[in-house]
Amino acid sequence: MTDQTTRLVLPSHIEAVADAAAAVTDFVKNCGLTEEAAFGIEMAVREAITNAMVHGNLEDEAKSVEVIFNCHGNKLEVEVKDQGAGFDAASVPDPTDPSNLLKTSGRGIFLMRTFMDDIQWIARPEGGTAVRMTKILDS
Repeated sequence: MTDQTTRLVLPSHIEAVADAAAAVTDFVKNCGLTEEAAFGIEMAVREAITNAMVHGNLEDEAKSVEVIFNCHGNKLEVEVKDQGAGFDAASVPDPTDPSNLLKTSGRGIFLMRTFMDDIQWIARPEGGTAVRMTKILDS
């Protein structure tokens, strides 16, 4: 695996999610990950970017979403930054709770936690939220 970093700056419109998903798929394959691992990482990144655009930036096209992919050693790190008001991840309802099973949204954070090994939400001093996700790679 080679150390590499890629940075994307995306407009806050939902159509940009597909472009970002394609970029992360290419990035993780270049890091030497299996297709199975690439699928899960792409799903987690897609959810994080969608949350940043829709819930963070409220689809305000004057605001952007920054995505940084970093592959080094045995880790893949992805950071997604929005320019919104911020939020408390602990306040998001559990999608596996029986009262939430039929809701049409609310599974993004659950999927991110499922496919990544560590997730942190960080309030940015300049405003917005950064979600930092880490996947430990098999040697």
